[in-house]
Amino acid sequence: MNNFIQADPKQPLLLPIDLREWVPQDDMVHFVLEAVEHVPLSCFKVNRRGSGSKQYHPRMMLALLIYCYANGVFGSRRIEAATYRDIAVRYLCADTHPDHDTICKFRRENVEAISESFLKVLLMAKELKLLKVGQISVDGTKIDANASKHRNVRYDRAGELVEQLEVDIADLMAQAEQADSSEREDGQRLPEALARREQLKEELAQARERLEHEARQRAEAEREEYERKVEQREKRSGRRKGKKIKPPDDTPPPNAQNNLSDPDSRLMRKNKKSDYRQSYNAQAAVSADGSQLILSNRISQCASDRGELVADVEAIPDELGHIATVLADNGFASGEQVDELERQHMEVLAATGRPNARRYDLRPPKAPAPAAENPQPWVVRMNQRLSSERGRALYRLRQQTVEPVFGIIKAVMGFRQFLLRGVEKVSGEWTLVCLAYNCKRLHRLMH
Repeated sequence: MNNFIQADPKQPLLLPIDLREWVPQDDMVHFVLEAVEHVPLSCFKVNRRGSGSKQYHPRMMLALLIYCYANGVFGSRRIEAATYRDIAVRYLCADTHPDHDTICKFRRENVEAISESFLKVLLMAKELKLLKVGQISVDGTKIDANASKHRNVRYDRAGELVEQLEVDIADLMAQAEQADSSEREDGQRLPEALARREQLKEELAQARERLEHEARQRAEAEREEYERKVEQREKRSGRRKGKKIKPPDDTPPPNAQNNLSDPDSRLMRKNKKSDYRQSYNAQAAVSADGSQLILSNRISQCASDRGELVADVEAIPDELGHIATVLADNGFASGEQVDELERQHMEVLAATGRPNARRYDLRPPKAPAPAAENPQPWVVRMNQRLSSERGRALYRLRQQTVEPVFGIIKAVMGFRQFLLRGVEKVSGEWTLVCLAYNCKRLHRLMH
């Protein structure tokens, strides 16, 4: 039995441990540690009074989050466990072990530092001649929120439940007064039952207030268009005025819904075949010049991408340079959005329909959809660009750049659900995910 390599876990180490010897030189952890050194300490939210217990260095905490997210470790408890079990993480933390509460608090409060680090990594890539921003691809993907669709409540149902809860609370209060004057065994359970109902009543009331606020905002946004239509109608004479235009309604419809767990999330579905899930629409603009780095990231609460194109492009930092060409699928096709980018001297290639990508389709051919009699000018321009050889070659880059990025984030990194709640916190977490991806991608380009 002498041919076996002797391995005894109880064997003590005779020399001092140097964790650098256990981590390969080409490991991503070295790149992450170098990248966070460029983030100013002023961007971090730390205890600057000097009182209380000592705190972990913010750059180390940021590097810990980036490295763990890049390797598919997202939960704060799992990250804490990695500080004990993962050699690279132990090296990164210098064999210290932040607890899960500290990790969760840092991730929640340091959105500014994460955003600054996102920009620093892109500037580093540009300085290394690994990033070009001439051509970009824009797309969005649905990512599950930390909420269940079964916690949605309709506006009308919320009102009915509030009235029912008021009756139940009054009944429990009467029972509590009776229990005080008697020796009922279940008297101690009444405060807990009252607290649960009071909390549910407050949550339902807040949901109704949010829906009413959204309805007022929507009516205010539609008021200008309503006044313009009224003015045009008044200029007409005789019977040609048409139907009377209804003013925008500032009250929510009875079927309007709001989620009690994460009010900012919305019911969305990825495609017509998938079911509705409580989600966010995660947007990203990706370099189509070879690097496949994410240049900007946003969170949208709208299931459709139609109104997101301009915002996605304008979210790209000015320090990276001017955008020459923007590639987008038919979900972003909007005349107003295209015209706005063209006024900023950008070439836009956005599909106006859903073309058949299969050159030799084994299925029976479908009847062609009837073409519009008077297509809009931007549709004509777009079809002309996409029908040219150059346009087809450029548009093929869209599918080859942005869609693999989402595939890596979901399939390789394993990020399919946000851990935080609320659109601001979710935006910070999406920035962290994109930052982790960029570090992973840039490290690959450098090696």
